[in-house]
Amino acid sequence: MTATVPEHGLEVGNDRHAEDRHDTAERLLRSSEELSFDPATQVDWDTPLDRDYHGMSPEWSSLYGTPYWAELTEEQRKELTRQESASVASTGIWFEMILQQLILRDFYAKDPTDPAFQWALTEIADECRHSIMFARGSAKLGAPAYIPKKRVVAMGRLCAAVYSGEAAYASILVAEEVLDVMQRDWMRDERVVPFVRTINNIHVVEESRHMKFAREETRDRLRGAGPLRRQVQALFVALAAYEIVTAMWNEDLYENAGLDRKRALREARNNEHHKALLRSSCAGLMEFLSSCGLLTKPALALYRRANLI
Repeated sequence: MTATVPEHGLEVGNDRHAEDRHDTAERLLRSSEELSFDPATQVDWDTPLDRDYHGMSPEWSSLYGTPYWAELTEEQRKELTRQESASVASTGIWFEMILQQLILRDFYAKDPTDPAFQWALTEIADECRHSIMFARGSAKLGAPAYIPKKRVVAMGRLCAAVYSGEAAYASILVAEEVLDVMQRDWMRDERVVPFVRTINNIHVVEESRHMKFAREETRDRLRGAGPLRRQVQALFVALAAYEIVTAMWNEDLYENAGLDRKRALREARNNEHHKALLRSSCAGLMEFLSSCGLLTKPALALYRRANLI
């Protein structure tokens, strides 16, 4: 009899867990039905770019607070933030394409009647719209395509092919959380060009559901995971976080903004104000990763190197 008690308890726990997962997916689907956007019609694409506005909150500029920033005219600062905003958006597109592959692989050949399966497809549809929205927004800002370096692109292909389980969903969460914090600032800032504020608002609202799902899936995949698995997966997530965050500010944007590339890069890399903003944007994320056992010493070293902790 003692042998059957743990087994029965496990079955009850699994049933309850399955019900919770089912309920979460259904809530997310209902939320998507009630509050979703069509960027093609809800973003003002027709009004010409007003160059009196910034592309992001100036405090989020990689040069804000540096001697170089102090020397720039207001027009130069605004052009810089527009290029920076486009660079962040381009990185978002790059990662959203990885994200879609991760989710498609995870739900391949699974039960399509499962609300989690249907939510996964809903999230992919959202990401497709977001990528198009970011692409059109970048073009309207007068920016080129800020594609990450070849090494980063190659690593992205590898991640899309091999990441699974908690490594996939925690990596998704990292990208979404960091972007979410900065975009919440930008969408409320009247100094930011209105169409970018609309883009940010759409992304924040819809990504809040994606982050909920990613958190739940990360916890779910780690149920019963041992120390070795957590060590390995923590490192995978930290590697993804490092590449995502360091790719957000493309090195070419400074020259495209009409600045001295070498000086701008040097001052941006040493900008303690910008590093502090990145760290503050990740406080909640790091707390979550820690609660999941994914803040190991090797992972912490990478997060520090990326100025996320």
